[in-house]
Amino acid sequence: MALVTHGDQKYQNSEKLAETSNWSALSIEHRKFEAGRQQTPVPVCTELVMLVSGGGMVCRAGNGEVQKSLARPGMSYLVPVGTQESHLELSDRMECLHLYLPPALLDQSALADFDIDPAKVEIAYAHGLADQVLFHICSPLRDLLHRPRQRTDALFVEGIQVALAAHLLGHYTIDRWRPPEKSPSLDPRRLQRVLDYIETSLGLDIRLEELAAQACLSPYHFSRLFREATGLSPHRYVTDRRVQAARQELARNRLALVEIALEFGFGSQANFTRVFRKAASLTPGQYRELCCGQPDMKADRADPFRRDCA
Repeated sequence: MALVTHGDQKYQNSEKLAETSNWSALSIEHRKFEAGRQQTPVPVCTELVMLVSGGGMVCRAGNGEVQKSLARPGMSYLVPVGTQESHLELSDRMECLHLYLPPALLDQSALADFDIDPAKVEIAYAHGLADQVLFHICSPLRDLLHRPRQRTDALFVEGIQVALAAHLLGHYTIDRWRPPEKSPSLDPRRLQRVLDYIETSLGLDIRLEELAAQACLSPYHFSRLFREATGLSPHRYVTDRRVQAARQELARNRLALVEIALEFGFGSQANFTRVFRKAASLTPGQYRELCCGQPDMKADRADPFRRDCA
Protein backbone atom coordinates (compact mmCIF):
# COMPACT_ATOMS: atom_id res chain seq x y z
CA MET A 1 0.00 0.00 0.00
CA ALA A 2 1.33 3.44 -0.96
CA LEU A 3 2.21 5.88 1.81
CA VAL A 4 -0.48 8.50 2.53
CA THR A 5 0.98 12.02 2.14
CA HIS A 6 -0.18 15.65 2.42
CA GLY A 7 1.81 17.50 -0.27
CA ASP A 8 -1.13 18.36 -2.55
CA GLN A 9 -3.07 19.79 0.37
CA LYS A 10 -0.14 21.81 1.73
CA TYR A 11 1.44 23.13 -1.48
CA GLN A 12 -1.60 24.14 -3.52
CA ASN A 13 0.13 27.03 -5.30
CA SER A 14 3.19 25.03 -6.39
CA GLU A 15 3.88 23.18 -9.62
CA LYS A 16 4.52 19.48 -9.17
CA LEU A 17 7.28 18.56 -11.63
CA ALA A 18 7.42 14.84 -10.81
CA GLU A 19 6.40 12.35 -8.16
CA THR A 20 6.48 8.72 -7.21
CA SER A 21 4.35 7.05 -4.58
CA ASN A 22 4.82 3.38 -5.35
CA TRP A 23 6.34 2.44 -2.02
CA SER A 24 4.89 2.09 1.48
CA ALA A 25 7.92 3.54 3.32
CA LEU A 26 8.80 6.53 1.11
CA SER A 27 7.08 8.93 -1.28
CA ILE A 28 8.92 11.59 -3.32
CA GLU A 29 7.81 14.83 -4.98
CA HIS A 30 9.72 17.43 -6.99
CA ARG A 31 8.00 20.84 -6.76
CA LYS A 32 8.57 24.37 -8.03
CA PHE A 33 7.41 27.29 -5.89
CA GLU A 34 6.75 30.97 -6.44
CA ALA A 35 7.21 33.42 -3.56
CA GLY A 36 4.30 33.52 -1.13
CA ARG A 37 2.48 31.74 1.67
CA GLN A 38 1.71 28.04 1.75
CA GLN A 39 -1.06 26.11 3.45
CA THR A 40 -0.36 24.57 6.86
CA PRO A 41 -2.34 21.35 7.32
CA VAL A 42 -1.27 18.97 10.07
CA PRO A 43 1.15 16.56 8.34
CA VAL A 44 0.06 12.93 8.26
CA CYS A 45 3.63 11.70 7.87
CA THR A 46 7.14 12.99 8.48
CA GLU A 47 8.34 15.32 5.72
CA LEU A 48 11.87 16.24 4.70
CA VAL A 49 12.19 19.20 2.32
CA MET A 50 15.49 19.73 0.49
CA LEU A 51 16.10 22.86 -1.61
CA VAL A 52 17.60 21.97 -5.00
CA SER A 53 17.62 25.38 -6.71
CA GLY A 54 16.70 28.99 -6.05
CA GLY A 55 16.75 30.34 -2.52
CA GLY A 56 15.60 33.06 -0.18
CA MET A 57 14.10 33.55 3.25
CA VAL A 58 11.93 30.78 4.68
CA CYS A 59 9.69 31.91 7.54
CA ARG A 60 7.69 29.28 9.36
CA ALA A 61 6.05 28.68 12.71
CA GLY A 62 5.16 25.36 14.27
CA ASN A 63 4.44 23.96 17.71
CA GLY A 64 4.77 27.48 19.14
CA GLU A 65 8.24 28.04 17.64
CA VAL A 66 9.04 30.71 15.02
CA GLN A 67 11.88 29.93 12.61
CA LYS A 68 13.54 32.15 9.98
CA SER A 69 16.44 31.11 7.79
CA LEU A 70 18.05 31.97 4.48
CA ALA A 71 17.58 28.86 2.35
CA ARG A 72 20.14 27.87 -0.24
CA PRO A 73 20.55 24.79 -2.47
CA GLY A 74 21.35 21.69 -0.44
CA MET A 75 19.68 22.99 2.73
CA SER A 76 17.00 20.84 4.37
CA TYR A 77 13.94 21.29 6.59
CA LEU A 78 12.13 18.73 8.75
CA VAL A 79 8.40 18.67 9.52
CA PRO A 80 7.54 15.79 11.87
CA VAL A 81 4.19 14.05 11.69
CA GLY A 82 1.54 15.90 13.70
CA THR A 83 3.33 19.28 13.72
CA GLN A 84 0.93 22.15 14.37
CA GLU A 85 2.23 24.65 11.82
CA SER A 86 0.58 28.07 11.71
CA HIS A 87 2.71 29.89 9.12
CA LEU A 88 4.90 29.05 6.13
CA GLU A 89 6.11 31.69 3.69
CA LEU A 90 8.81 31.82 1.01
CA SER A 91 10.39 35.11 -0.08
CA ASP A 92 11.53 33.96 -3.54
CA ARG A 93 11.20 31.24 -6.15
CA MET A 94 12.47 27.85 -5.06
CA GLU A 95 12.61 24.29 -6.33
CA CYS A 96 12.43 21.55 -3.72
CA LEU A 97 12.56 17.80 -3.30
CA HIS A 98 9.99 16.54 -0.78
CA LEU A 99 10.48 13.18 0.90
CA TYR A 100 7.62 11.72 2.92
CA LEU A 101 8.35 9.01 5.46
CA PRO A 102 5.91 6.99 7.58
CA PRO A 103 5.08 8.28 11.07
CA ALA A 104 7.25 5.53 12.53
CA LEU A 105 10.55 5.77 10.63
CA LEU A 106 11.42 2.19 11.59
CA ASP A 107 9.17 -0.46 13.06
CA GLN A 108 9.44 -1.50 16.70
CA SER A 109 11.37 -4.69 15.96
CA ALA A 110 14.01 -2.75 14.02
CA LEU A 111 14.39 -0.27 16.86
CA ALA A 112 14.81 -3.11 19.31
CA ASP A 113 17.49 -4.67 17.14
CA PHE A 114 19.56 -1.49 17.46
CA ASP A 115 18.76 -0.91 21.16
CA ILE A 116 16.86 2.35 20.45
CA ASP A 117 14.24 3.50 22.95
CA PRO A 118 10.98 4.02 20.96
CA ALA A 119 9.90 6.71 23.47
CA LYS A 120 12.75 8.93 22.26
CA VAL A 121 12.14 8.41 18.56
CA GLU A 122 10.52 11.79 17.86
CA ILE A 123 11.93 13.89 15.03
CA ALA A 124 12.61 17.57 15.73
CA TYR A 125 10.99 20.49 13.90
CA ALA A 126 14.39 21.46 12.51
CA HIS A 127 15.26 24.10 9.92
CA GLY A 128 18.17 25.39 7.87
CA LEU A 129 20.10 22.11 7.97
CA ALA A 130 23.37 22.45 6.04
CA ASP A 131 23.96 18.72 6.31
CA GLN A 132 26.06 17.32 3.47
CA VAL A 133 25.41 13.71 4.52
CA LEU A 134 21.68 14.33 4.34
CA PHE A 135 22.10 15.95 0.92
CA HIS A 136 24.13 13.06 -0.49
CA ILE A 137 21.60 10.51 0.82
CA CYS A 138 18.62 12.29 -0.74
CA SER A 139 19.86 13.93 -3.95
CA PRO A 140 19.95 10.71 -6.07
CA LEU A 141 16.18 10.40 -5.57
CA ARG A 142 15.47 13.45 -7.73
CA ASP A 143 17.29 11.81 -10.64
CA LEU A 144 15.21 8.69 -10.09
CA LEU A 145 12.03 10.75 -10.68
CA HIS A 146 13.18 11.97 -14.09
CA ARG A 147 14.34 8.76 -15.73
CA PRO A 148 12.55 5.60 -16.88
CA ARG A 149 11.67 3.15 -14.11
CA GLN A 150 13.94 0.17 -13.58
CA ARG A 151 13.27 -3.17 -11.91
CA THR A 152 15.86 -2.45 -9.22
CA ASP A 153 14.32 0.88 -8.18
CA ALA A 154 12.39 -0.60 -5.26
CA LEU A 155 15.59 -2.09 -3.83
CA PHE A 156 17.44 1.19 -4.38
CA VAL A 157 14.71 3.21 -2.63
CA GLU A 158 14.58 0.76 0.26
CA GLY A 159 18.30 1.26 0.86
CA ILE A 160 17.90 5.05 0.73
CA GLN A 161 14.98 4.93 3.16
CA VAL A 162 16.92 2.90 5.71
CA ALA A 163 19.99 5.15 5.43
CA LEU A 164 17.82 8.26 5.75
CA ALA A 165 15.93 6.92 8.77
CA ALA A 166 19.19 5.98 10.48
CA HIS A 167 20.66 9.45 9.87
CA LEU A 168 17.55 11.22 11.17
CA LEU A 169 17.42 9.04 14.26
CA GLY A 170 21.10 9.62 14.90
CA HIS A 171 21.06 13.41 14.55
CA TYR A 172 17.58 14.94 14.51
CA THR A 173 15.48 13.47 17.28
CA ILE A 174 14.18 15.96 19.85
CA ASP A 175 16.80 14.89 22.39
CA ARG A 176 19.70 15.33 19.92
CA TRP A 177 19.06 18.37 17.71
CA ARG A 178 19.55 21.89 19.03
CA PRO A 179 18.82 25.11 17.09
CA PRO A 180 21.81 27.34 16.25
CA GLU A 181 22.75 29.53 19.19
CA LYS A 182 23.09 32.69 17.11
CA SER A 183 22.02 34.06 13.77
CA PRO A 184 24.60 34.53 10.99
CA SER A 185 26.48 37.81 11.19
CA LEU A 186 26.26 38.36 7.42
CA ASP A 187 22.83 39.89 6.91
CA PRO A 188 20.44 38.00 4.58
CA ARG A 189 20.29 40.76 1.95
CA ARG A 190 24.05 40.84 1.35
CA LEU A 191 24.37 37.07 1.58
CA GLN A 192 21.64 36.62 -1.01
CA ARG A 193 23.45 39.04 -3.32
CA VAL A 194 26.59 36.91 -3.05
CA LEU A 195 24.67 33.68 -3.67
CA ASP A 196 22.93 35.17 -6.70
CA TYR A 197 26.31 36.27 -8.09
CA ILE A 198 27.65 32.73 -7.67
CA GLU A 199 24.63 31.20 -9.44
CA THR A 200 25.08 33.44 -12.48
CA SER A 201 28.86 32.99 -12.62
CA LEU A 202 29.39 29.23 -12.24
CA GLY A 203 31.11 29.03 -15.63
CA LEU A 204 33.54 31.82 -14.80
CA ASP A 205 36.68 32.08 -12.67
CA ILE A 206 35.05 33.21 -9.40
CA ARG A 207 37.55 34.97 -7.16
CA LEU A 208 37.25 35.57 -3.44
CA GLU A 209 37.78 39.30 -3.95
CA GLU A 210 34.79 39.47 -6.29
CA LEU A 211 32.53 37.69 -3.80
CA ALA A 212 33.69 39.93 -0.97
CA ALA A 213 32.95 42.97 -3.11
CA GLN A 214 29.36 41.78 -3.55
CA ALA A 215 29.02 41.87 0.25
CA CYS A 216 30.97 45.15 0.59
CA LEU A 217 33.49 43.47 2.90
CA SER A 218 37.20 42.72 2.91
CA PRO A 219 38.09 39.20 1.73
CA TYR A 220 39.21 38.25 5.26
CA HIS A 221 36.02 39.34 6.99
CA PHE A 222 33.84 38.04 4.17
CA SER A 223 35.35 34.54 4.39
CA ARG A 224 34.70 34.34 8.13
CA LEU A 225 31.15 35.68 7.94
CA PHE A 226 30.28 33.56 4.90
CA ARG A 227 31.33 30.43 6.75
CA GLU A 228 29.22 31.45 9.76
CA ALA A 229 26.21 32.01 7.51
CA THR A 230 26.47 28.90 5.34
CA GLY A 231 28.66 26.43 7.21
CA LEU A 232 31.04 26.32 4.23
CA SER A 233 34.02 28.32 3.01
CA PRO A 234 33.38 30.39 -0.14
CA HIS A 235 35.56 28.03 -2.19
CA ARG A 236 33.76 24.93 -0.92
CA TYR A 237 30.35 26.48 -1.52
CA VAL A 238 31.22 27.40 -5.12
CA THR A 239 32.60 23.89 -5.72
CA ASP A 240 29.47 22.27 -4.29
CA ARG A 241 27.23 24.43 -6.47
CA ARG A 242 29.25 23.51 -9.57
CA VAL A 243 28.97 19.82 -8.73
CA GLN A 244 25.21 20.11 -8.13
CA ALA A 245 24.72 21.94 -11.43
CA ALA A 246 26.82 19.29 -13.20
CA ARG A 247 24.66 16.54 -11.64
CA GLN A 248 21.56 18.09 -13.18
CA GLU A 249 23.17 18.39 -16.60
CA LEU A 250 24.52 14.83 -16.47
CA ALA A 251 21.02 13.54 -15.75
CA ARG A 252 19.70 15.37 -18.84
CA ASN A 253 22.24 13.46 -20.99
CA ARG A 254 22.58 16.24 -23.56
CA LEU A 255 26.19 17.46 -23.40
CA ALA A 256 29.55 15.70 -23.57
CA LEU A 257 31.56 15.62 -20.35
CA VAL A 258 34.11 18.10 -21.63
CA GLU A 259 31.29 20.51 -22.48
CA ILE A 260 29.85 20.21 -18.97
CA ALA A 261 33.31 20.75 -17.49
CA LEU A 262 33.69 24.03 -19.35
CA GLU A 263 30.05 25.10 -18.87
CA PHE A 264 30.31 24.99 -15.07
CA GLY A 265 33.81 26.33 -14.52
CA PHE A 266 35.86 23.17 -13.92
CA GLY A 267 38.39 24.25 -16.54
CA SER A 268 39.06 20.79 -17.97
CA GLN A 269 37.48 17.35 -18.13
CA ALA A 270 40.28 15.92 -15.98
CA ASN A 271 39.64 18.44 -13.21
CA PHE A 272 35.88 17.87 -13.54
CA THR A 273 36.38 14.14 -13.06
CA ARG A 274 38.64 14.65 -10.03
CA VAL A 275 36.33 17.10 -8.26
CA PHE A 276 33.13 15.22 -9.10
CA ARG A 277 34.53 11.86 -7.97
CA LYS A 278 35.61 13.37 -4.66
CA ALA A 279 32.13 14.82 -4.07
CA ALA A 280 29.94 12.01 -5.36
CA SER A 281 32.17 8.90 -5.06
CA LEU A 282 31.44 8.30 -8.77
CA THR A 283 32.98 9.60 -11.94
CA PRO A 284 30.73 11.84 -14.06
CA GLY A 285 30.36 9.07 -16.60
CA GLN A 286 29.33 6.55 -13.94
CA TYR A 287 26.84 9.02 -12.49
CA ARG A 288 25.30 9.63 -15.92
CA GLU A 289 25.02 5.91 -16.57
CA LEU A 290 23.34 5.44 -13.17
CA CYS A 291 20.81 8.19 -13.98
CA CYS A 292 20.18 7.36 -17.61
CA GLY A 293 20.73 3.62 -17.63
CA GLN A 294 23.16 3.63 -20.55
CA PRO A 295 26.90 4.07 -21.14
CA ASP A 296 28.11 7.63 -21.67
CA MET A 297 28.63 7.63 -25.43
CA LYS A 298 29.04 11.41 -25.49
CA ALA A 299 32.20 11.07 -23.46
CA ASP A 300 33.61 8.56 -25.94
CA ARG A 301 32.89 10.86 -28.88
CA ALA A 302 34.51 13.78 -27.08
CA ASP A 303 37.87 12.01 -26.76
CA PRO A 304 38.12 8.49 -28.30
CA PHE A 305 41.73 8.06 -27.09
CA ARG A 306 40.95 8.77 -23.43
CA ARG A 307 40.66 5.52 -21.48
CA ASP A 308 39.02 6.99 -18.40
CA CYS A 309 36.65 9.32 -20.26
CA ALA A 310 34.49 9.64 -17.16
